[in-house]
Amino acid sequence: MLIEQISQALNAVRQQKPLVVNITNYVVMNNTANALLAIGASPIMAHSKQEMAEMLSFAGALVINIGTLDSIWTPRMAFAVEQANANNKIVVLDPVGCGASSLRTETSRQIARLADRLIIRGNASEIIALAGEQAQSKGVDALDSSDAALGAAHFLVKEYGANVVISGETDYIVSDKRTVKLSNGHEIMPYVTGMGCTLTALTGAFAAIGDTTGLAAAAVLGVAGEIAAEQATGPGSLQVTLLDTLYQLDEARLVARLKLQVSEHA
Repeated sequence: MLIEQISQALNAVRQQKPLVVNITNYVVMNNTANALLAIGASPIMAHSKQEMAEMLSFAGALVINIGTLDSIWTPRMAFAVEQANANNKIVVLDPVGCGASSLRTETSRQIARLADRLIIRGNASEIIALAGEQAQSKGVDALDSSDAALGAAHFLVKEYGANVVISGETDYIVSDKRTVKLSNGHEIMPYVTGMGCTLTALTGAFAAIGDTTGLAAAAVLGVAGEIAAEQATGPGSLQVTLLDTLYQLDEARLVARLKLQVSEHA
């Protein structure tokens, strides 16, 4: 049933072409915009407070990525979340580097508290730090395993009423009802900057068409990354090949490749 839902979600994104508002970092704007276009969505990188209310009146979802945070961006992010709430839109939070500094940690928690409908997508160290536990991190890179963040993810689900995506060598999608384990992807993917940020942006696209768990985006990127890595010769070619693969990915290949395990919660 879940695999069928993922397949249908991919088709729905391509048919509906949802607009995704991204307040994201300077490093990945190009990568994430291209990934959204390749999957069939419509990205806009909007940072001005003056247009945010208008944008979120007709956009499908809001992505907040704190990767290049400063004192100007923080109030813009908060205002954008308020507008998303007013329009009943999903907020996808990427707490980049949460735990690496108190600024990043507190800003991530502020946004999480503020959002009415929330998906959190982070690596294991970011998820652990956001939950207030001791995490191992080196800047924005995770040194913790995805498995180690499961307890923190369950805490965040209860604390913020959120769904949580832990990305890494293994991806976990945690909600109040179930935990889904995805074992796709490839070991070369972390060598391309912003791969997690790309997943966050895609999560916004799928949230806009009704997947509020983050599962479809993680499944699609995992499979696409796996296929692209088989053709690439290194990180540079992977980045280009991944976009081509997202564009070309069909439901049959997606379903055939998915490695998915489900644990229902009592």
